[in-house]
Amino acid sequence: MKSSTSEALWGYFFILPQAIGLIGFAMVPLILAFALSLMQWDGFGARTFVGLDNFIGQFKDPDFNIAVVNTLYYTVLTVPTGIILSMLVAVGLNKVKGKVLYRLFYFMPNITMSVAVAVVFMWLLNGDFGLINLYLRDWFGIQGPQWLTDTRFVIPAISLLSVWVGLGGSMVLFLAGLQGISATYYEAAEIDGANKWQQLRHITIPLLSPTTFFVTIISIISSFQVFDQSFVMTGGGPAKASYTMVFHIYDSAFVDFTFGKSTAAAVILFVIILVLTLIQMRISKRWVHYEG
Repeated sequence: MKSSTSEALWGYFFILPQAIGLIGFAMVPLILAFALSLMQWDGFGARTFVGLDNFIGQFKDPDFNIAVVNTLYYTVLTVPTGIILSMLVAVGLNKVKGKVLYRLFYFMPNITMSVAVAVVFMWLLNGDFGLINLYLRDWFGIQGPQWLTDTRFVIPAISLLSVWVGLGGSMVLFLAGLQGISATYYEAAEIDGANKWQQLRHITIPLLSPTTFFVTIISIISSFQVFDQSFVMTGGGPAKASYTMVFHIYDSAFVDFTFGKSTAAAVILFVIILVLTLIQMRISKRWVHYEG
């Protein structure tokens, strides 16, 4: 009994730093954010309790509604594309020679500063002299659009950047998932005469579903938090076509100095992400298959 108590105390001792960090840098700010969302505050004067007025005001705010629509549009474009491409790249690199070097190249954008990447893509996506439009014109005879100044193409352009940046991180996760699939499944499939496509469809994709589930959750969370790209590349424009929810939170807090309204928008974003995550966890039982 004394030994087990001592082990438990040592366990609490070792998790204490992490617990302090979690409480101090996550739980306390979260509680304060919920409290501030019920108040009116400009960052300098006294706080005034206004109840749910900030939340009601957000739903009536045209800018907030635009931000929600743009964020959803961005998520729909980015998440499925990123998951499919990263899975295909992972499958392609799983048993190729020099795969360590290839993994390095694919993962490098994931650790590159987002502002630096956005500046480079501003040049690539320039409608007049950008390389992407240059290649479209010279190779395919297509006149490329004004990617960053046309309201129809600005979200797809930002999505293109995000897919490129996030491809390496998701690819590494899928590679880890592929390593956990037993080779006996593929050997049995080859004996039965299954080709590579049939193996991919009936073995790889179903057994990668736990990894796909995890990547989907973190990708959706990340997509709802998009800010750097639109802030650097377009400033939320043109005509608020790239005005996202986090951009709205930033704009309300540090441009309009309405911290109560900004925090209310952040709380709404938190609830949206939480609800979507819970829905995914609920329906995951229908399509996530665990080996064994």
